[in-house]
Amino acid sequence: MFAISSSRNTLVCLFAFCFTALGQRTPANTPPTVPPSARPGPTRPDSIQDSGLYGYWTHITDQDRAGGAFIGKVAIAGELLPWQPILVTVSCKDSTVYTTQSDPKGNFTILPGRIPGSLSLQGDRQRQMQTYLEGCSLKGFLTGFRSTDIILTQHILRDDPNVGTLTLSRDSKSRATAMSTTSQNAPADAKKHWSKAGEYMLAEKQDKAAHELEKAVKAFPGFADAWYELGRLEMQSSPRDAQTCFEKAAGADPQYVPPYEELAGLAAQREDWQGVLDDTAHFLQLDSAGSMAVWYYNALANFQLGKLNAAETSATKLLAVDPLHNIRNGEQLLAAILARKSDYAGALLHLKNCLTYIPDGPDADLLKEQIAQIQKHITASN
Repeated sequence: MFAISSSRNTLVCLFAFCFTALGQRTPANTPPTVPPSARPGPTRPDSIQDSGLYGYWTHITDQDRAGGAFIGKVAIAGELLPWQPILVTVSCKDSTVYTTQSDPKGNFTILPGRIPGSLSLQGDRQRQMQTYLEGCSLKGFLTGFRSTDIILTQHILRDDPNVGTLTLSRDSKSRATAMSTTSQNAPADAKKHWSKAGEYMLAEKQDKAAHELEKAVKAFPGFADAWYELGRLEMQSSPRDAQTCFEKAAGADPQYVPPYEELAGLAAQREDWQGVLDDTAHFLQLDSAGSMAVWYYNALANFQLGKLNAAETSATKLLAVDPLHNIRNGEQLLAAILARKSDYAGALLHLKNCLTYIPDGPDADLLKEQIAQIQKHITASN
């Protein structure tokens, strides 16, 4: 679950300047959090962002549909969808080139223009998209579940933008799960309150959702999913209560990993770096694949504790699973780690790459200042 509230806090100060999350100068050592995935700007009139998927497909030509975007759906065999988004990836030649998330109904959209090194929208899109994406595979990722694959065929690229449904099913061999099995043992009244809370969440009535979740855990204290969602609702108003909820969720189901990601985030806010390492290590013991947020928090904690090799390893894994830089300050953290290790050339390379996806403005201007400072340091060292 990598959509955590955005923050523009300082990462670290090096060479009399700061590597920052998004450019705002704030007190040092305050951990930046993981921002939600940014929506791309409109690519042309009547874009998806302007008119929604239905309007978009209605107004563009058949030729434009090819490669303009893809739509699909995620479903879970025999179970309801989780409240949190499900990650969907596009992989080409064993490398992830695109990530997106499902909405509460399981729908997802793939906008090829966001793929790194994306092909121009000005030329022959159909030919370009076939060249770039034909044979690539789509897969859903939810800890503890297996996903079917969808191969991007020439038919999808040329004729039909709807890729179909990715179906997830529980993996009996998995040590970890993103959806607790405790919900299957909950009594009828607890399930009723859980379902009602979900309806309130979709209606954006969070106070009422929290009230229903409180009823659910009172009726069934071992309801891990309900404790977790209640904790997420408590995050803004009462981090201490949120901490308690996440701990109860983890205690109710030892294989349930989402609470450890949230506990790591809370520990980072308190600057309890050893606590961050403990929580992320517990997550990784259950699920070695980690998550964007887990790799980020683990890298940040190791950096703060001076464990630079471990920090670099985690930050590098973060970039590998986050090709679209949903965690916007992840690459800047890696640059800070490399600079601390005196690898100024490597730090410079990553800071320059940040300019390729951070839009013009104050954030980019600060990055340019940082780049200039490192270049001066390199020159002075030669």
